[in-house]
Amino acid sequence: MLVRRSGDLADAQDALQEALLAAATQWPVDGVPDNPHGWLVVVGQRRLVDAWRSQESRRRREALVASPEAVVDPPDGDDSLLLLFGCCHPALSPASAVALTLRSVGGLSTAEIARAFLVPEATMAQRLSRSRRILRELEEPFLMPSATEYPERLRAVLRVLYLMFNEGYASTSGPAVTRADLAVEAQRLSRALRTSLPDDPEVTGLLALILLTDARRPSRTGPEGQLVPLAEQDRSAWDAEMVAEGVRLVEEALSTEAVGEYQLQAAIAAVHDEASTADDTDWPQVLALYGLLERMTGNPMVTLNRAVALAMVRGPSEGLALLGTLDPVLGTHHRFLAVRGHLRERAGDPVGAADDLLAASRRTTSTAERDYLLLQVSRLRHPSR
Repeated sequence: MLVRRSGDLADAQDALQEALLAAATQWPVDGVPDNPHGWLVVVGQRRLVDAWRSQESRRRREALVASPEAVVDPPDGDDSLLLLFGCCHPALSPASAVALTLRSVGGLSTAEIARAFLVPEATMAQRLSRSRRILRELEEPFLMPSATEYPERLRAVLRVLYLMFNEGYASTSGPAVTRADLAVEAQRLSRALRTSLPDDPEVTGLLALILLTDARRPSRTGPEGQLVPLAEQDRSAWDAEMVAEGVRLVEEALSTEAVGEYQLQAAIAAVHDEASTADDTDWPQVLALYGLLERMTGNPMVTLNRAVALAMVRGPSEGLALLGTLDPVLGTHHRFLAVRGHLRERAGDPVGAADDLLAASRRTTSTAERDYLLLQVSRLRHPSR
């Protein structure tokens, strides 16, 4: 709401911060209002009006509305999609747009975003600062895209929602395995986007992917909050309704002629979810889908996952051979080291596996993942314990 009224992300954030400060001061004395959200919006809008009065050139933004040519119609009362598409402005590079949106909409830290993009934190901080400056200099950055702008912006929005969900489902920092708030918000925004674009197969594919993956969240952690890998999860605890909805959606998305990366990822997730046990997983189908996804994206992380599937189908030696091609790109990444350690163990090399898993534990910033990796190192080095 504040972004729609101001047309400026930085102004809206400043107004919200002032409203939150006012709430922290007044609510303990006057009590929490019946509608806290509405109270914050009203106070934030007043702060915006005060700013406009001191800056004559910004008054016209008070009447800013969506472009009549817009192809995305945000649900009534929900400006989340407006903010998403606004941050993914064509004036920004796709990578910068995604990063800024993850920071402004998803609430991810600069460090978390840097890890998602495999770049140093300082580099990402500079990219975010430059993006904010570019948007501030635009006259009307927060308009829904016209038909000509729509495809590129939608790709960036889908990437944002995908990365936001990933951080929620598998947190890259801190003690918790998951961040339910991010996962739930990514699912909510994906549903809102599909409501606006019900016929777009990639939008449907992303929602299916999120549902099929998030259905496993109840069994992703153990009784003490420890990480539980997919092969060891209690599948009876998975959300059956979410799985059913996700399968239905991915079948709908794949029925179209245009197949995209989120549809393929959703199809892979569906294969896992429909297997009654880990041993029942149709690994040849998973391998084939990862092959298609790899050719489509060229993403080394997809190749990493394909190496696991290849090992499950043809043996660990072939999986390790494929991993060798990734060494120059991902050789020091903790996920690469963890996968190589897993495959080395399957290949009968417990010493090399323990070395890789230990190196991975030193590179991950997730406490839960580090603890899991160290537990595996101990198991390999002290099998009699």
